[in-house]
Amino acid sequence: MQFGRYYEEFEVGAVYKHWPGKTVTEYDDHLFCLLTMNHHPLHLDANYAEQTTDFKRNVVVGNYIYSLLLGMSVPDVSGKAIANLEVESLRHIAPTFHGDTIYGETEVLDKTESRSKDDRGVVHVETKGYKQDGTVVCVFRRKVMVPKRSYGDARGGEQPGRPVPAA
Repeated sequence: MQFGRYYEEFEVGAVYKHWPGKTVTEYDDHLFCLLTMNHHPLHLDANYAEQTTDFKRNVVVGNYIYSLLLGMSVPDVSGKAIANLEVESLRHIAPTFHGDTIYGETEVLDKTESRSKDDRGVVHVETKGYKQDGTVVCVFRRKVMVPKRSYGDARGGEQPGRPVPAA
């Protein structure tokens, strides 16, 4: 299974459909909120959400959805990355609720060879996340510095640092 891509493998216009999707549980949402100290009752207090919001139920915190989609994209986009350089935009389009399943896909918008080092380049991508019914919930664009194949070959190939089993 491929994990990430070298610069040469990215084509402008290519779309990578990330698999599998992830069903968001109440536990996932609450743990993320607690780990990041986001104690907003919209995410944690079912009574508050039912009594005071238009949705009448807890809404999954948007940064969890962003983080989930970013993670989903790693095997297809940034698994070989040298660095994530920039998130230039992040939009939360629609709410996600406990029990929704999130899917993602990433389109390559552009790629530019590095001007300072000939063994890498920058890939500009847009990732969309959507629910089981196709509703788009999150869209973000980012720039990722990825190595060329020569960079990978110089550092051990496809699985650098992988040990060999002892005899």
